Amino acid sequence: MDNSYGMLALQKANLYILQEIDRICKKYKINYTLDSGTLLGAIRHGGFIPWDDDADIAMTRANFEAFRRIVKRELSDKLEFIMPNEFKNGKVFYDFTPRIIYKPSARHKDNDKRDPYEGKLNHLWVDIFILDKLPKSKLLQKFVLFNQKLIYLFSMGHRKKLELKKYKGSMKLAVLFFSILGKIIPMRRLFKLQDGLSKLFYKSRKSTTWYYSNYQPDYIDIKVNKDWYEKYLNIKFEDATLSIIDEYDSVLHLVYGDYMTPPPKADRVPTHGSTEIEIYE
Repeated sequence: MDNSYGMLALQKANLYILQEIDRICKKYKINYTLDSGTLLGAIRHGGFIPWDDDADIAMTRANFEAFRRIVKRELSDKLEFIMPNEFKNGKVFYDFTPRIIYKPSARHKDNDKRDPYEGKLNHLWVDIFILDKLPKSKLLQKFVLFNQKLIYLFSMGHRKKLELKKYKGSMKLAVLFFSILGKIIPMRRLFKLQDGLSKLFYKSRKSTTWYYSNYQPDYIDIKVNKDWYEKYLNIKFEDATLSIIDEYDSVLHLVYGDYMTPPPKADRVPTHGSTEIEIYE
């Protein structure tokens, strides 16, 4: 692994989680693919992007539901599977992404129980993005995507800390307005609304278009072809072997364009800004 950006400890920790996911999925014949920057790293770097500080996979809804049923009993005792509505008993919002994280007892010598979503250990986890079906009608597709964004904006009212400085102009006003309104709606209700909307067309046989139903609003409009998620292959990733979709080129072109050209050096920075990581075996 390349440690020129100080990511070595973090990436080793996330690789262990990815290997656990792969082991479980192979055992139960569940399909998954590396996704986002982790997929890009697999193709362009043969592993993690040297400056990347997180790890992502994606599953179709059917595969995710199968994985969800068995993962808690199969995971290493160092790790924990957590649904977004399980964080703080469903009363606080971080996002709509299920995760596999290191248990606090596996990460702290003093065995304290600090929040797994806070502090310098922020990104010792793997995000699981879910691919759900969109309706055939373009109008209905817009309806689904618009309401996913709306639910997310409402949910931001339940964040422990809302960093408005991250947003500018009309977006800042929208976040402020909808997050204030969102405080009126119980977070547990918003989790149910998002889950129900995501599964609305689950049984549709006509749908050929899928989307990442638990992406953040600025990525929710990404649409993929269901055929891209029918064939999977194994690829060397660092010193492990992990799974990607055979149509990785289509997805990477869609998201990144000319994905084989690295960004300028000035832009090669950790996405989340976490570099100090401690792992306790």
